[in-house]
Amino acid sequence: MATNPAEVLGLPKPAWAADEVGMLYDMATRFMAEEIAPRYDEFEKNEMFDRESWLKAGAAGLLCASMPEKYGGSGGTFAHESAIIEAIGHVGVDGFGIGLHNSIVAPYILHYGSEEQKEKWLPKLATGELIGAIAMTEPGAGSDLQGVKTRAEKDGNHYKISGSKTFITNGQLANLIIVVTKTDPDKGAKGTSLMVVETDEVEGFERGRNLDKIGLKSNDTSELFFNDVRVPTSNLLGHEEGKGFVQLMQQLPQERLQIGTGAIAMIERALALTIDYVKERKAFGKAVIDFQNTQFKLAELKTEATIGRVFYNDCVARHIDGGLDPVTASMAKYWLSDLQGKVVDECLQLHGGYGYMNEYPIARMYRDARVQRIYGGTNEIMKLLIGRSL
Repeated sequence: MATNPAEVLGLPKPAWAADEVGMLYDMATRFMAEEIAPRYDEFEKNEMFDRESWLKAGAAGLLCASMPEKYGGSGGTFAHESAIIEAIGHVGVDGFGIGLHNSIVAPYILHYGSEEQKEKWLPKLATGELIGAIAMTEPGAGSDLQGVKTRAEKDGNHYKISGSKTFITNGQLANLIIVVTKTDPDKGAKGTSLMVVETDEVEGFERGRNLDKIGLKSNDTSELFFNDVRVPTSNLLGHEEGKGFVQLMQQLPQERLQIGTGAIAMIERALALTIDYVKERKAFGKAVIDFQNTQFKLAELKTEATIGRVFYNDCVARHIDGGLDPVTASMAKYWLSDLQGKVVDECLQLHGGYGYMNEYPIARMYRDARVQRIYGGTNEIMKLLIGRSL
């Protein structure tokens, strides 16, 4: 689908999607449709993209769009990142992990890195020469970031990193990984620090399995092992140890909003494709759209999609202005991903038996949507955070 499903559905256009952002969306949509979609089945089969696709995305200006131009970015805002992620969702190449690279990994370096770190890493992230990942989750610590066991012990002018991580997005391809570590295990959250590991330049780093997931097959998700990996002390993010937990908390609202971006994009694509399908599909001598149940279901879904789009647009506007608080970001993450699951499920039902066939896009969406309620903090954790604010 090369057209914007939100426009097809007549959903509200946000004020922040000005001409420049709209042009980026159109360009990103063309890129995904022409460069990525024709090879997407291959990437799904291989369970990962290739580096060539990342380099092409960098050359097209689709990496680090919100990073300053002086560091190789495009000087945009989260609105520009949203346009790119929406294009990925609207075209249906959801496994391309550039959203995490662009609006999770790069901002940590921009906000907490030294000038030397920014000049060293951001331009290479913008070209795709470096592919970013962030290693938070451990086998024994999922949403509990305070339970991290990975150690970073100071050893002269180096840190020695020991531990393991799992469920790491971009894990097979990433060669710049922000690792959540404990520099002082006795201090709990205040003993957490973020370390940058350039995997091409260290010994003792090992990639484990490319994990066999239900959906998002083309997005490599891995186990990572750090066996006394030595990195320079200059690879600490921030001017001192123990700031990692605060840094994570400050950046989580954007991560959670980005999950909402993927959710609303898939909602719109699923609904637009399903409306087309029920207009063409015949049952009992008439189009499926002509049945009252179909009309009622689609009326409900379009209403909820409209509410979701309005809420999402407001969250992005607030975020661009610096006013998106963690509670509202948690609401966006949980509610939009829940709605995504509901809409995709209802749309699959309207496809009947064909919806269960992998040749129909709705089947892949059904698989790919499920993890949205888990990563970035489970939706149960989101409700806990919201509940604490009451």
